[in-house]
Parts: sequence; structure tokens; C-alpha cells
Amino acid sequence: MSDFRKLHVWQKALALSLSVDRVCKKIRGAQYASLRSQLFRAATSIPANIAEGRRQESEKEFARFLRYALNSSSELESHLILARGCEAISEADFRSLVSQTIRVRKMLYALLKSLSVNDPPAPVRAHKTARPKPPAGPPTAPGR
Repeated sequence: MSDFRKLHVWQKALALSLSVDRVCKKIRGAQYASLRSQLFRAATSIPANIAEGRRQESEKEFARFLRYALNSSSELESHLILARGCEAISEADFRSLVSQTIRVRKMLYALLKSLSVNDPPAPVRAHKTARPKPPAGPPTAPGR
């Protein structure tokens, strides 16, 4: 497959990662060390999965890595919400990073949709347990 660096979504995901890195460097306090790490790891996972997926031999495999990148974008958004709630990041940084995250996620969805790979439909599950049918034939009298 082609060079991942030419993908617009990868370029935007890389820019998002760099923005997250800059914000993470402003987060102070030992109690936020894990949050900083999680923010950084989720952000860098997005362009990394796009790049890794682009090197796969089929669109189906590429789509699988795009789904990983989508999952990482949701993880990043969740960590950003937490960071804002803890007041570890400013409201302005939060709005900027969430906006970039949503933009990248939309681009990932569009790219995934453009691929000729479709997921198989999810199995349909009945809400009620089916009752067994009574045996065919004439009813038998009790005690026989």
C-alpha cells in the first residue's frame, strides 16, 4: 500500500499528538503522572496505528488498524474530559484538543467508509427465550 505520510488523516493525527504532548508538558503534580502518560499514549497511538495499518497487504487489514486508531481517539477524548474535570488542563486547551480529536475521528470514519471492506453484520439476538413447541400428536391421558 502507499506511503502513510501522504494521508491527510495521518498528518492531522500527528499534529494532534504534538498538541497533546505540549499540553501534557504543562500538567504539573505527581498525582497526574498516570494521566499525562495515558493522554500521551492514546494520542500517539492514533497516527501509529494509521501508519502501521497502511503497511498491511490488504484493505481489510488496513481497516482493522483504522478501527484501532478510532478506539484510541475515543480513549483520548475520555482522558481529556477527565483532565478537564480534575482541572489538570485549561478549558481552552481542552476545547482545542477535543476539537482536533473529533476532526481526526471524523476523518478516520470517512477513510474507513471509503474502503471496499465491509464488516459482517452483527448477529441478531432474540430478546426472549424461545419456548419449545409441544410434541405433535394426540394428547395422552394422565396416568398412562
